[in-house]
Amino acid sequence: MDTLRCMQAFVAVVDRGSLNAAAEQLQVSSVMVGKYLQQLEAHLGVRLLQRNTRRQSLTDAGRNYLAGCRAVLDQVQQAQASVAGLQAQPQGVLRISAPVTWGSCVLAPLVADYLAAHPQVTVELDLSNRRVDLIEEQFDAVVRMGQPGSAEWVARPLPPYAMRICAAPAYLQRRGTPQHPADLAGHDCLTHLAWRGGQGWRLRGQPAQDWSEHSRLLCNDGDGLRRAALAGAGLILQPAVLLAEDIAAGRLQPVLEAYLPEPRPLHLVYLPDRRPRPKLSSFVDFLLARVVG
Repeated sequence: MDTLRCMQAFVAVVDRGSLNAAAEQLQVSSVMVGKYLQQLEAHLGVRLLQRNTRRQSLTDAGRNYLAGCRAVLDQVQQAQASVAGLQAQPQGVLRISAPVTWGSCVLAPLVADYLAAHPQVTVELDLSNRRVDLIEEQFDAVVRMGQPGSAEWVARPLPPYAMRICAAPAYLQRRGTPQHPADLAGHDCLTHLAWRGGQGWRLRGQPAQDWSEHSRLLCNDGDGLRRAALAGAGLILQPAVLLAEDIAAGRLQPVLEAYLPEPRPLHLVYLPDRRPRPKLSSFVDFLLARVVG
């Protein structure tokens, strides 16, 4: 029996009020937390908690044992912190997940700078548009679009995820510049395959419009659409971070700025922890300084 782990589970259940909440804190399943409690009670030969489907309460033995558990765990934490203090230099593997476009355009170059400043850290950067599970997939931090997730997680706001509508100047000279979303019906609108079936251009103040039926080019990659737009194939609706350099250089020209979709919230999300985690805290500070300022 792992006595310390069982004691941690017992204290977590008391502090958090349920097996599920304790499991989330300990990053294990609620079934495992229940097993830890059973092992501890069997080892001590007493019941520590009275539990039913609606509530739980400490027994007299549990109340006395809880104080001793807290003292032991505090001593363990202090001992670990004293060792960690000798290893304050960020080091080890840092697992980060982010949406594909934002991650490749914004985060990847910053990770390169971060690694140059912290030579003992290795970064595993997972770029995916699916909503990864921070705990189950063991990420140190994730960049999350929309709602950050559990209120118990730390969520640091990043600049909102904005979109732009652009086309190459040569295309606009040839086909004209749209002044209103209704004008798009007469244009070639390059379409992401993920938007097919009604999940199309959601412009401000306008009903969602699926242009895939009229598009002559559909692609499952935003950068592929960007390159087609640069070649004059049509109008593109893509994240501002993907198009920023082309707009600044004049290779793409923004249109319909008054009708752009509302920017979506973006957060850097990670688990709270009292233990020192130099690799994570240094990355958080670095990213926020460079992106938020």
